[in-house]
Amino acid sequence: MRILMTGGGTAGHVNPALAIAATIQEKHPDAEIAFVASAQPRDKATDLVPRAGYPLHTVHIRGLVRPYWKPVNLRLPFLMVKSRREAASLIREFGPDLIVGTGGYACWPLCSMGKKMGIPTALHESNAIPGKAVEQLRRSVDLIMVNFEDTIRRLDGEGKHSPAVRVGNPMMAGFATVSREEARKTLGLAPHETYVLSFGGSLGAEYVNDAVVKLAAALTQKPTVKLLHAAGKRDYNRIRADWDATPAGACDRTVLVDYIYDMPIQMAAADLVISRAGAMSISELALTGKPTVFIPSPYVAENHQYKNAMALVNKGAAVCVEEKTLTEGALEREVTALLDDPARRRALGERARDFACPDANERIYDCLMGLIKS
Repeated sequence: MRILMTGGGTAGHVNPALAIAATIQEKHPDAEIAFVASAQPRDKATDLVPRAGYPLHTVHIRGLVRPYWKPVNLRLPFLMVKSRREAASLIREFGPDLIVGTGGYACWPLCSMGKKMGIPTALHESNAIPGKAVEQLRRSVDLIMVNFEDTIRRLDGEGKHSPAVRVGNPMMAGFATVSREEARKTLGLAPHETYVLSFGGSLGAEYVNDAVVKLAAALTQKPTVKLLHAAGKRDYNRIRADWDATPAGACDRTVLVDYIYDMPIQMAAADLVISRAGAMSISELALTGKPTVFIPSPYVAENHQYKNAMALVNKGAAVCVEEKTLTEGALEREVTALLDDPARRRALGERARDFACPDANERIYDCLMGLIKS
């Protein structure tokens, strides 16, 4: 079995592809799986894919640069032609039985050419709002797998889309495999302590970090509450100085790190989580049944993180604090209210778990194998 995985730009596109590849490899150890991403230096695939041990090929493609009137966008039509030629060459050389795209502009040339060359082709869309590449491919692939039920309606737009099915998000190994009790024992948390986990993405988020500094200082007044916040590698040094200038810097119950390497354990142990609203984070939090305060990033395409968060908020499964309200103390108010209301936290967590697809990996695998056999 030979499979080409394609998707990239952000980790939100790469990690689902890695999770799908790992599931296939587990069931078919002799399967040959390769990845195709863009040749852009900042594409997260260039870091994450080789680290996972898969071959990585690149095509010369990029997305539109905003604002759209910038002169650099005039080159995009030429890149689209070039990338399709490169994609065709890769497909002929690799000879895949299946092509799977997980969003991002890199998947457009591979999936469009793969379908044209008669290769079974599938897409997976993690976000509530389909990305540009998925929108462009929605009528031409064999199957679209989605994480949010509402995405199927959004895909339809003004015309028919390819067959679509909700399967959830593919999950990397480790999440929901450790119990809360085991995780808390590993972290040395006492039964009476309330543990708050906070993070804003691998690089960090400036406004989230500033708000959590104030929150951490306030939480030093709650002797049974512990907080761990990951500031991100890019913003860590600045936030470290601000953190240490508050009571949080001298309190062993409020801990600041640059990155969380044991996220499955930390998430399992948490009583409350503060997070951006990326699709993978939402799926992980739903799977572990965690009450969450989402702070959607307003800097992503189509404001899709807000739509992701509201899919849970509208079902009473999460709380949303918009970034523009952080300077008004909205985060501290919401977190304090939830810490004082354990029953509400439990209700949020239970409803969040209803959103989860614990068998997402199996659903996706079955869909893909069905395409190969058909």
